[in-house]
Amino acid sequence: MVQHRVGLIVPSSNVTVETELPALLRRQPGTEFTFHASRMRMTAVTPAGLAAMNVQRERCVIEVADTGPDVILYACLVALMAGEAGEHHRVEALIAEQLATGESRSLVRSSAGALVEAVKVLGAKRIAVVTPYLNPLAEKVVRYLEHEGVEVADFRALGVEDNREVACIPGDRVIGAARSLDLTGVDALVLSACVQMPSLDLIQQVEHEFGLPVLSAATAGAFSILRSLGIPSNIAGAGSLLASGDRHYTSAELESAR
Repeated sequence: MVQHRVGLIVPSSNVTVETELPALLRRQPGTEFTFHASRMRMTAVTPAGLAAMNVQRERCVIEVADTGPDVILYACLVALMAGEAGEHHRVEALIAEQLATGESRSLVRSSAGALVEAVKVLGAKRIAVVTPYLNPLAEKVVRYLEHEGVEVADFRALGVEDNREVACIPGDRVIGAARSLDLTGVDALVLSACVQMPSLDLIQQVEHEFGLPVLSAATAGAFSILRSLGIPSNIAGAGSLLASGDRHYTSAELESAR
């Protein structure tokens, strides 16, 4: 069985991405994954807190690169989407450049880029989004997605500033936010635009309820990791994005989605 190493760069207070991402990728048949994380100090999901966290990126890249990962995921979506338009392209390129100077061949992905990629691969032009953030940050996420050519028809911001509390948001609150959205003409629902807000156990249920593709930052991250490694996703019970079976996407398709 083929084994792959996944490097994660995560906020220090994040506990969900290291739960949901392994749970997803370990359902992928025929492949084993190990996970190796480095942490950036952050507890408050505010512009100041995110800026202070982002300056720790280079140290974390060096640390996680020492494990020899096949792919590295910069796992904080809002840290990039709260920045300038197209920030995930810039940060992924900077990480790749830093890795190259150390002769590392690790592939680079980000949660922000993975969500954009997944929405576009689904062919979704108009989406709805649930976020845990304060409203000003949620609005930045919406503007970021719209700059990437994705219309956000409606969104909900749950208004949680403490990143530790984001991990404790109950599922019924997430589903309630989703049910309050106007889904008229929507092609897909992003149930959690945050790798810290738990939603994995809800995705299949909500997809069945609403009859449209449902994804999250975690499922998008898993999808992007698999595709970067050339592995067709075949993960059951986590939404239609990851249940695409033997569908192979060309490198041109994936690059255009990013």
